[in-house]
Amino acid sequence: MVQADYVLQQVAHATAGHPPKPRIAISGPPGVGKSTFIEALGVHLVSRGNSVAVLPIDPSSTTSGGSILGDKTRMNRLTAFSNTFIRPSPSRGLLGGVTKETSEVMLLFEGAGFDVSLIETVGVGQSEHTGADMADMFVVLVPPASGDELQGIKRGILEVADLVVVTKADGALVDEANRVATDYRSAFRLQRPRYREWSPKVVKCSATTNYNIDTVWNNIAEFVEVVKNSGRFMRTRAEQQQKLMWTCIEFELKTRFSHHPHVKESIEKTENEVKDGVLTPRRAAVSL
Repeated sequence: MVQADYVLQQVAHATAGHPPKPRIAISGPPGVGKSTFIEALGVHLVSRGNSVAVLPIDPSSTTSGGSILGDKTRMNRLTAFSNTFIRPSPSRGLLGGVTKETSEVMLLFEGAGFDVSLIETVGVGQSEHTGADMADMFVVLVPPASGDELQGIKRGILEVADLVVVTKADGALVDEANRVATDYRSAFRLQRPRYREWSPKVVKCSATTNYNIDTVWNNIAEFVEVVKNSGRFMRTRAEQQQKLMWTCIEFELKTRFSHHPHVKESIEKTENEVKDGVLTPRRAAVSL
């Protein structure tokens, strides 16, 4: 742990004087094609001379705690390039799979010189804010689904998305993708933008045919340029670091608490008293 902290501190100092490289969080509901989209976007970037690091976060089993970590095998085209790095990571049951380590990995990617970092969060609907809080830009993928299916995720998306991408806009789904894109554009017009200098965009694409993948990247690049020029880019990074500090404090407090001799000695008895109704959870927590 001490050695890891030292390395992170050295990387932070080394990167402080250099222009920051964009960190893009990508989320979306299951089945929207996140891995396929990220591979298509990554291939587009590396074919134009950029180096790309990808952090796909796979959901962990609530029963075993295990994770398949299969995203790398689903990005065969991208892994063929020498200037890419893909590091799947388990979610460990956390919303969006976002932990303090996620931000630290982003720092290491930047320190290693990668031009763009792409983070694939577990899914949309419960993790929008955690995804938005760890990156410079939050991209949400939505499927060409019916209106009823969209309602459950739309509100959270509208609050935090910087770019909405309607996927699978090919073949028989083209008309539905057009309708969904129009639906989101109309909704954004009624929503106050998260940033004064940027109004969220909606783009249709197909990762299998590469339709509009270049347009998606152009929108990402435009966003990064706009927020850098306004000064918001670095202000947001600073706020994220402040939040991460408190996340680390909470983690350390909980870790030290659970390892305290008195707590380790009393925890099982106290838990049983809570289960039996002898103690309320609040009273048990205070006593520990």
